Amino acid sequence: MATGNRKERRAKESKSNAKSSGSTFQASNELDDDAVNYLLKHPDRSGPKGKTLFELAEERQKELDKLKPPGWNAKATNASASTPEADEEAAVGAVGDALLYSTSMAALHITLDVIVYSQYREDIIWGEIARRAATTLPVFMLLVYLTHVDISYRFPLLRDLAFFTGSIVSGCYLIYSGNRHGYFNVMKAAPPVGTLWIWSVVEMSLPYAALSAVTVLGYVYYNGFDYF
Repeated sequence: MATGNRKERRAKESKSNAKSSGSTFQASNELDDDAVNYLLKHPDRSGPKGKTLFELAEERQKELDKLKPPGWNAKATNASASTPEADEEAAVGAVGDALLYSTSMAALHITLDVIVYSQYREDIIWGEIARRAATTLPVFMLLVYLTHVDISYRFPLLRDLAFFTGSIVSGCYLIYSGNRHGYFNVMKAAPPVGTLWIWSVVEMSLPYAALSAVTVLGYVYYNGFDYF
């Protein structure tokens, strides 16, 4: 009984305190219609009503650029006008091209050497093949370096004509040697000459490369030579 009386007295005291303070707030777990509508309201997707920060920054930058002297951004314009290909060539350079190209040409030389050995049904001597490829590697490096320096690109027509002449000479000689010379001469000459022929075709522009191939085919047809 004492416990029940104590609870009743506390309830009466809390009610009297609420009335004396004038507070009308009552805790509740229920939501009214306004609260439900607020929670279910869709966000505003119409976009910004005024200028964005990017637009304001762009306008401010234009105002600052007008205050600068003319020609202040000439270097930036020239730098942005450079192509990625030119930047890549400048980064690698003629020495880098010489290393990359000569390595690929040495691998091609080994491949052609193995093909010639297989054609004449000879036992492949890897030591001799590697020695010949290593001997031609410095020559390939020198040729690539001389044809990839800056001055060679200043005269593209002369560069194409030089490779065009080299491709025709090497291609025709390779066909002639394979049809007229013995197998020993072919085994010695075919790998380096064939490598130079393919390299010359790769270095030329497409019209000159196609014309050189047609010229070599015409040489084969005119002389009645056989293909390998």
